[in-house]
Amino acid sequence: MNDHPIALTQPPAGYADWLAELKARIHRAQQRATLAVNRELVLLYWQIGQDILTRQAAQGWGAKVIERLAHDLRNAFPEMKGFSRANLMYMRAFAEAWPDEQIVQQAVGQLPWGHNLVLLTRLKQPEQRLAYAQAAIEQGWSRNVLNIHIETRLLERTGKAVTNFAERLPPPGSDLARESLKDPYLFDFLDVGKEADEREIESALVEHITHFLLELGAGFAFVGRQVLLDVGGDEFFIDLLFYHLKLRCYVVIELKTGKFKPEHLGQLGFYMTAVDKQIKHELDNATIGLLLCKSKNKVVAEYALGDKTQPMGIAEYKLVEALPENLKTNLPSIEQIERELQGRELQGDEA
Repeated sequence: MNDHPIALTQPPAGYADWLAELKARIHRAQQRATLAVNRELVLLYWQIGQDILTRQAAQGWGAKVIERLAHDLRNAFPEMKGFSRANLMYMRAFAEAWPDEQIVQQAVGQLPWGHNLVLLTRLKQPEQRLAYAQAAIEQGWSRNVLNIHIETRLLERTGKAVTNFAERLPPPGSDLARESLKDPYLFDFLDVGKEADEREIESALVEHITHFLLELGAGFAFVGRQVLLDVGGDEFFIDLLFYHLKLRCYVVIELKTGKFKPEHLGQLGFYMTAVDKQIKHELDNATIGLLLCKSKNKVVAEYALGDKTQPMGIAEYKLVEALPENLKTNLPSIEQIERELQGRELQGDEA
């Protein structure tokens, strides 16, 4: 009889790989089951909302009927949450917002009910709601992160930087590169005054790199600040260097605290050339440059990019002093964002 604990016995060859495969399969099955339950619940809520709409329109039922329905459903299903009068009203509004059942089944039905309530209450246009719903599904945003991105109008800013990507990058990479940049960038998490110089802003961005990466968007990985380049014995320093995991290329970011000037692109292009020659791997794509400035004349920016052979983008940044008062007060604190990101990491570990 073997007295050794089972965990200490030597497993047979190939067991570890098989166990890892089984664990991954079980996790996938759990995720599919959770998604299926969620879809069924959201679809049920939509159907209840549709019934309420139909009966109110056909028979003239008022709000009192919803109160009674909430009472009767809670009595019939005491173990289920979600049958409050307020939630039934949300179901009605949800069905009114999405009259097409196919959209519910294929798009918003993939999101939890709490996410759908955020979309319903924070956004008025169906196109906006659908765009943020699809982004939340693709990026795996939690409800709090979805709230933050709606608050800061993330999708309305995405792809708005002035670039020459269409002319300098082959499709579909040019479209992906354009969608990877936004305008303006909101540096509301920085504790600096509006008169801060480039080095102060740069230092603050690195100090709060987690929040900076959240603002940059999915795919950006931080490489370094004031990255040294030795060119013919002369030393040069890149403000901020990133690598984009989806584009498979380095991204050079230069900060300018004043208004955009065409000559700024000369310096940026020089750094991009140096990165391509000294840092870029042969399998990497061409380096992309992003010039962040306090303000720009869009026409001047487009003209300045016209004769540039390297892929570049120009965008503005906004410090907290430049944001509207209602946006300042509603944005979450740095601590809240940190907690949210930590929660996402834990969820990723559990998945």
